[in-house]
Amino acid sequence: MLSSHLWLIFAFLSALTAGFVAIFGKMGLQTLDANAATAVRSFIMSLFLLLVVAAQGNLHKIPGIIAQRRGLLFIALSGIAGALSWLFYFLALKHGKVSQVAPVDKLSVVLAATLAVLFLGETIGKMNILGLALITIGVVIVAVS
Repeated sequence: MLSSHLWLIFAFLSALTAGFVAIFGKMGLQTLDANAATAVRSFIMSLFLLLVVAAQGNLHKIPGIIAQRRGLLFIALSGIAGALSWLFYFLALKHGKVSQVAPVDKLSVVLAATLAVLFLGETIGKMNILGLALITIGVVIVAVS
């Protein structure tokens, strides 16, 4: 039973820690260049993630990922998209309020669901569409207030 809900637990933990990204990022950016700060943050993230993979005993899996050209291409594109996302996010935090930037950033939920339908052939039901519409409405309300 718990294993079928692990995705929800991890998704919540992702949201929780992402919330702290905004708070800590805003606090750190007050006198720093946003792009340089993002680069330093990415370096720290890389070191931390390598330590996690090493602690799990999975460093040996990295060459196998690199060897799979198609998978590596999409992982690389994901990395570039993620880097651009963080550059724009930190620039937005530098110039805006966390209470407005973070919700607008969550339009990624709506965009990801839409792109999943278009590119991955996923289907979404009426309740999902309603939820995505409510997210969009909520973002608009928060952004203009």
